[in-house]
Amino acid sequence: MDEAVLNLRRLILAGEHYRQVVAEAIGLGTTESQALSFLAVHGSSGQSEMARNLGLTSSALTALVDRLERQGVAERVRHPRDRRRTIVQVTERGEAITTESHRWLAATLDRIDPAELDMVSASLAVIANDLSTRTSGEAEVLGDATRALPV
Repeated sequence: MDEAVLNLRRLILAGEHYRQVVAEAIGLGTTESQALSFLAVHGSSGQSEMARNLGLTSSALTALVDRLERQGVAERVRHPRDRRRTIVQVTERGEAITTESHRWLAATLDRIDPAELDMVSASLAVIANDLSTRTSGEAEVLGDATRALPV
């Protein structure tokens, strides 16, 4: 189990480094890159849902979407049923970036035996869902360890 936890830490660190490298390559900040990834995974989204999932205030999310629009990777459109709301969606440029990112990430799976890929995918989904739940604000993160840290 200890080796699996260390490998999970390595995966998280590699993912953070990947985000930084990609963000720099396409001229975005890491927060903008994270938002673009969120839209690629979840599709068009309301701003309040994005703010909640990205851990941002509504004003910070508004500024973030402004930056995404200036970069031409996302845009606000009117909600189809509620004119008071807007939806954030990926633009053609944003779609091209996320498609290329998808191809690049898919290549990292090439060394995995195709017979094992379904199991690896299912395991990654379990880990991703568990991490999302544990960091959603509903669960205590790190438990007693955070209270023991000096201020």
